[in-house]
Amino acid sequence: MDKIEQYRQFVKHILTEHSQIATPTDRDTVKAELIFDREHDHYQLAYVGWQGDKRVFGPVMHFDIIDGKIWIQYNGTEDSVAERLVEMGVPTSDIVLGFHSAFKRQFTRYAVG
Repeated sequence: MDKIEQYRQFVKHILTEHSQIATPTDRDTVKAELIFDREHDHYQLAYVGWQGDKRVFGPVMHFDIIDGKIWIQYNGTEDSVAERLVEMGVPTSDIVLGFHSAFKRQFTRYAVG
């Protein structure tokens, strides 16, 4: 399996795992939606639905694969998905914390871009 395909599988695995964590109550209709766009390499987990009379809609995590690197565009969880990717075998030089500016990224152990 080539590197990009392996990265796709890692990202899908993390998102799928997180989609199964949420356990809405019987009266709630909030659903975890997995969005996998292989053509453009965009991957996202979002919550959509209603919690009582309150609308719930928003991303939980968003990853892109750009120029052979995994960009973590958004992480709305307390988990360090970057560390999880490292544990799966992704080198830190192939992980970009896209939610930080390029200036801040230079001070992390991950790629700048």
